Amino acid sequence: MSDISSRGRFWTVVCAVAAVVVGPAAATASALDQANKAPLHHAVAAETQAYLPSEPTGRRRTAA
Repeated sequence: MSDISSRGRFWTVVCAVAAVVVGPAAATASALDQANKAPLHHAVAAETQAYLPSEPTGRRRTAA
């Protein structure tokens, strides 16, 4: 009878290890599948203006 209980423990451990290893991988694969099916988002171009100094040193004139 101890042979049957040791087999049961063995398969319990095997199933627990498989659940730990395969569970997160399946969840990650599912999330990746959902992300791949989602519509693409187009980035909006930001309108920026650069300050171009009038002097080559790049310093602004101060009023005296």
